[in-house]
Amino acid sequence: MQISSRFTIAIHIFACIDVFGKDYKITSDFLASSVNVNPVVIRRLLTQLKAAGLITVARGTGGTAIAKPLDEITFYDVYLAVECVEDNKLFHFHDNPSTSCPVGRNIHKGLDDKLERVQAAMEREMKSITIKDAKDDIEKYIAMENSVTDKQ
Repeated sequence: MQISSRFTIAIHIFACIDVFGKDYKITSDFLASSVNVNPVVIRRLLTQLKAAGLITVARGTGGTAIAKPLDEITFYDVYLAVECVEDNKLFHFHDNPSTSCPVGRNIHKGLDDKLERVQAAMEREMKSITIKDAKDDIEKYIAMENSVTDKQ
């Protein structure tokens, strides 16, 4: 089980837009240089985030901006926007357990509700964490780096 890297890249995008947006035009190339991925990956994510109403994108010379305050955008919002999981299921179940085996016949009955509870718990937690929470922590680490560099 693994949530796609699209989720963490999207969080990275929000942090870059917020940190650098006042001083730089935020383009897919700019973001790709920070994330260290191909700009095409960034453009796909920007399209998804825009469709979810989380960012605005002005083609050409406009750049990218965050559509609402960071404390109103949760990890869950981003998770939904970038389609981290297929069919809204965090856990992918093997398709054809053997019906001739007693375990295979009953594996779904024994696991489905538990896996749904695990996913629901994760989603509840994601709803309690905002992009602002993550961005504030990132800025703390940047400040710590700068204070170490200043002392050298």
